[in-house]
Amino acid sequence: MRNKKMYAAMLGATTFGALALSSGGASSHGYTDLPASRQINCANGTVSGCGSIQYEPQSVEGPKGFPASGPADGKICSAGVSGFDALNQPKAPGGGAWPTTSVSAGQNYSFRWQFTARHRTTDFKYYITKQGWDESKPVTRAALETAPFLNVPYNGQQPPATLSHSGTIPGGRSGHHVIVAVWTVHDTANAFYACSDVKF
Repeated sequence: MRNKKMYAAMLGATTFGALALSSGGASSHGYTDLPASRQINCANGTVSGCGSIQYEPQSVEGPKGFPASGPADGKICSAGVSGFDALNQPKAPGGGAWPTTSVSAGQNYSFRWQFTARHRTTDFKYYITKQGWDESKPVTRAALETAPFLNVPYNGQQPPATLSHSGTIPGGRSGHHVIVAVWTVHDTANAFYACSDVKF
């Protein structure tokens, strides 16, 4: 009888732990795949040696309020999560360049998010590096245009599992740039971050 009680207690604890994880207690929740973000390039094997981000591209979650607050400069692409520091590095793991998506100034581009937990959403904002930014260093606020080139209000709604919205790629640029996408969650203190390398 005692063994049965112990087994029931252990089973209950295991079930509770699984439910806590599946309900999003510590796991997280979305990434961009158009243009391909650094985390999805790590997850799909385009880039290897990224560390734990390859298993959880949806987990780049940090404080919201960017750019006034949020992740520290140089930690923006990882949202300040220390285990994801590979995303902040100017070079991909192994020393090669991060893969880029080709874009053109003035192009109407369809930005796409994939969600594994569909949080109520305040907005989506997209920032881009300035012409002449130092691509040999991690992305900082000083490297980015102050204002987002695309701001999509979402008014506390819950997004579908896949969400696309269109915006115009800014002009006045050539070569390699980084787009920082920020998904601001409506009812928590956090946002999700995704850095995508593009080439004009």
